[in-house]
Amino acid sequence: MIQMEPDSSRTAKRKLPIGIQTFRKIREENCYYVDKTPYIARLVDEGTHYFLSRPRRFGKSLSLDTLKELFEGNEPLFEGLAIHERWDWSVRYPVLRLDFSRGNFKEPGQLQEDVMAQLDAIERREGVGSDYAGAPARFSHLMEALHERSGQRVAVLIDEYDKPILDALEVPEVARANRDLLRGLYSTIKFGDAHIAFTFLTGVSKFSKVSLFSGLNNLKDITLDPRYSALCGYTEADLDAVFTPELPGLDREEIRRWYNGYNWLGEEQVYNPFDVLLLFDRRQFGAYWFETGTPTFLLDMLLERGVNSLALDDMLGSEELLSAFDVDHIATEALLFQTGYLTIRRTEPRGGRMYYRLSYPNQEVRQSLNESLLNHLTGNPARRVEHSARLYDLLLVNDFDGLETLFASFFASIPYQWHTNNEIADYEGYYASVFYSYFASLGLSITVEDSSSAGRLDMAVEFNGQVYLFEFKVVERAAEGAALRQLQERDYAAKYRGRGAAIHLIGVEFSREKRNVVAFEVERA
Repeated sequence: MIQMEPDSSRTAKRKLPIGIQTFRKIREENCYYVDKTPYIARLVDEGTHYFLSRPRRFGKSLSLDTLKELFEGNEPLFEGLAIHERWDWSVRYPVLRLDFSRGNFKEPGQLQEDVMAQLDAIERREGVGSDYAGAPARFSHLMEALHERSGQRVAVLIDEYDKPILDALEVPEVARANRDLLRGLYSTIKFGDAHIAFTFLTGVSKFSKVSLFSGLNNLKDITLDPRYSALCGYTEADLDAVFTPELPGLDREEIRRWYNGYNWLGEEQVYNPFDVLLLFDRRQFGAYWFETGTPTFLLDMLLERGVNSLALDDMLGSEELLSAFDVDHIATEALLFQTGYLTIRRTEPRGGRMYYRLSYPNQEVRQSLNESLLNHLTGNPARRVEHSARLYDLLLVNDFDGLETLFASFFASIPYQWHTNNEIADYEGYYASVFYSYFASLGLSITVEDSSSAGRLDMAVEFNGQVYLFEFKVVERAAEGAALRQLQERDYAAKYRGRGAAIHLIGVEFSREKRNVVAFEVERA
């Protein structure tokens, strides 16, 4: 774990670098800066070609801009940072940087136009002419020409390398065309190795080597390398050392619960920096990162594939599954992990292979994703908000009759055509997931599939000094009582009795025919 020693200058407030991805601006305007240069020094010392995947707004662009300033030899910007005394400032390297973070690439031809415009700008700036019509040939020529002119090999930096593909996922033919264009462009990096001092590609997703990376197999993927797990994001030590002036007046445990929790196999979890900076600015908790752009296609995919919300907090994926996907096959686990909606909770070695147990990283994602799923399912966000507020009020006073009526209203609000077009509506997990999402959208403490010696409880909710134990059943006839009997016979309440809280057993039964609650039985344990 890399930690910077605190100094007296950090007791004074500085400018919060919200939305600033330019290293020079952060340093010259005296913004807060978490020193990531020890990681950069290690990268340069130990290798040449790198790839890093991180979710959006995690600081990837700032990392690339830091590398740009470093290779261009802009020494004053690095004074006081860890790398300053370790870098040879007498050497300046030419930098080739492509940035796909701007623009939209959903329409045919947009990517080709953008790439050519970026290459035009580089050639004008560097005074390098080219007669080549194709992007790969022009890019390759630039590397060779800059190396020859300067006598130094080139640093190649590519930001959001995958955005042209991700933008067009809902238009597969455009996504494939963008993938093929990028594959040809990126393959020049491998064949231009003699002219390259350093390569760094960043993006959200890791596309499979048989598709986008088939011509670029010399990249070292550091996405799940514990040594670089905190290259992007803030650690607990970073908050203590750098942001000390911002912490008074904020509940540190709440900061941790809301925004910490991302893990790429390092010794400690990291915070989403975008969330932390906005929290310090606005002084209240909110779903800042989530609200910047959760794609509709993700919600569509979860519902179409019948992925219930309970499963999202306990998914299993292999290293191979999590590290790649392609336009024609996007594994649910890979997409959720790579985009930041799930993170690694723990590793589970099995038979010589490594598996990863995935879960929500924090309160922000758990609460907001379940809100979005419910809005998407019911098609009426205003009605969903009303339901959620009513659920909280009823739970506060243990109005179980009111809860039964409200849950019946929940299911009645789901459009009939959704049921008829989805086989999962016949299954227990579907009904349980709707319950779970409503409770999760309130930010309550929930445990699903809680194991005991007697079996696995469907759902436990802890709120207001009370414990609510739920068992869900799909039945043929109303009021069979099977759900409540299971709670009683297996004594799921046993593990909660030592907490001194009131315990309520709630058996909920659903009818396939009515597609709604037909029994809601409650007993005090």
